[in-house]
Amino acid sequence: MNDTSPLRHGAEASPLGKPVAYRDTYAPELLFPIERQLKRDEIGVRGDALPFVGEDLWNAYELSWLNARGKPVVALARFRVRADTPRLIESKSLKLYLNAFNQSRFADAGTVRETIARDLSAAAGGAVAVELMPLGERPLRQIGYPQGVCLDDLDIDIDTYQPAPALLAARGEIVSETLYSHLLKSNCLVTGQPDWGMVVVRYTGPAIEREGLLRYIVSFREHNEFHEQCVERVFCDIMARCHPQALAVWARYTRRGGLDINPFRATPGVGKADEFDECDEVRQ
Repeated sequence: MNDTSPLRHGAEASPLGKPVAYRDTYAPELLFPIERQLKRDEIGVRGDALPFVGEDLWNAYELSWLNARGKPVVALARFRVRADTPRLIESKSLKLYLNAFNQSRFADAGTVRETIARDLSAAAGGAVAVELMPLGERPLRQIGYPQGVCLDDLDIDIDTYQPAPALLAARGEIVSETLYSHLLKSNCLVTGQPDWGMVVVRYTGPAIEREGLLRYIVSFREHNEFHEQCVERVFCDIMARCHPQALAVWARYTRRGGLDINPFRATPGVGKADEFDECDEVRQ
């Protein structure tokens, strides 16, 4: 059975799980910010002493507006929301916000980018970087397999489907390696709808027991939490149980409603989210 938390999660008044009327003219008031600290309190993370750095990397595939003469422009977009911003942005509200550009006129793509950056930064409580890629420029969007060891072929029994950090352990010699799995599944905190993703763990420290790590990843299967919150929970659990000297956790969730969210959390100096797009081969 899916877990339900009696604690406030910040999305009670969001558009999630509710019928909405779509707007087609610019409406920044549609953005719904959620305080990150509400869920960070559950895992013992203080806002003034974050144990990680990182960002939430959003890709938007459904963005269009009208140019000054009323002709549609279609583009891809990428948003970078720093992990130290006090608020995340609820994804359905972001979809509604972007859809509201459809019948709005803008002088050029630069004006659209500046408008979105201003509105997202205000919602998040910190600077959000925005990149627009009009389809006329033929932007490429490739998704790759990480350079590392996939855990998914391990032949193991699994019977735990709520987060179980006790499954994690590390011992023995110090290693530096990248482990990943395509078996991450969690559920929307409000609607319970499934969210599918790949999770990558890159670390230096005592060797993490791979079977336990895979069981732990699968244990999120019936857990209700937003993408960003799941990744922070994974990061904190691995740090507490396995004591790596350096750690990065990166999750690439699949697209829903024209958006995908890819949170990255790491100890300082480990790397950047973009480096996790390095791949042995490209998925078509």
